[in-house]
Order: sequence, then structure tokens, then C-alpha cells
Amino acid sequence: MSERNRIIRRAELPADGERIIEVFSAAKGIMRASGNMNQWGDNYPSLDAVKADMEQDGAYVVVDDGMIVAYFAFLPSPEPTYTNIYEGLWLDDLLPYHVVHRIASMPDAHGIFQSIMAFCFSQDNNIRIDTHRDNHIMQHVILKLGFTYCGIIYLTNGDERLAYQRIATETE
Repeated sequence: MSERNRIIRRAELPADGERIIEVFSAAKGIMRASGNMNQWGDNYPSLDAVKADMEQDGAYVVVDDGMIVAYFAFLPSPEPTYTNIYEGLWLDDLLPYHVVHRIASMPDAHGIFQSIMAFCFSQDNNIRIDTHRDNHIMQHVILKLGFTYCGIIYLTNGDERLAYQRIATETE
């Protein structure tokens, strides 16, 4: 797939719904194949999660050559599950930030995380993200793009996540 014709736009329901579910399913397949057996159970993420992201004006798709190849949520702070962080500290706990959640892509789409982060940092220089301890692929790309590991957060259901933050400088 060509990055030359890559765009990021807001997700639209119901028009994008079927393809977004396909992207979620493909992402779960990537996770399982890499040993991440527990993140994103059978019914998550769902179109209800996409609708909730849309209610915060934060549901986005990545389109390559006219085809949706990825989904992500880009949501404004505060993120309630980030209020308490354990075994570490946020880089800054006073400034507003955005959160990136539910990154999912098709296995043949390359450079998706970099494209998403370029978009996100064009909107805000203070980004937080978290991932499952077993999601080694995501941990790798998060660190590769200059995020700092900050500690552990817990989701509302009690599940642990590794938390990261990056505050880009104005010269980046």
C-alpha cells in the first residue's frame, strides 16, 4: 500500500463501520500471532467504542489509496485512567495532553504508527499512550518514536497497562 496516497480523516458511521471492524479483527490477529493473547477480547473494540470516540470528536481512520487500513482514537485530556500512575511519574502532570487509544491496522499497511503520530503531534505536542504488557510490537514502536516509559496505569476494569508520554519540542 502506498504512503503517497495516505490520508487521515474522521471516521464516519455507518459508512466506515464494516471496514473498521475488519481492521480491528486483523489487528487482533497480529496481536495473537506475536504472542499477545489477552489484549482486546472477543467483543472489544466494538462499534460502540468507535461511537464513544466519535462523541469526543476523536475517531479517525487512515486511508491508503482509497481503502481504510487503520483506525485510532485521538482524545483530549483528561483521561480518567491516567489520574493515578504507579511505579513512575508522568513527564508533566500539569499541562493538557491528548491520548491515543485503539490503534489498529491491517497487516499489509506499513508505517501506520508513524503516520498516526505525525498527525497527532501536528495537533498537540503533549501525547500520552498506553499498551498491554504483552504487546511487544506496540512497545517497540512507541519507544522508537521517542516516547518515555512513565509507569503503570489501570483501566476501569482493573487491567494493567504500560504508560508512555512524549512532549515534543517546538523545533521537532
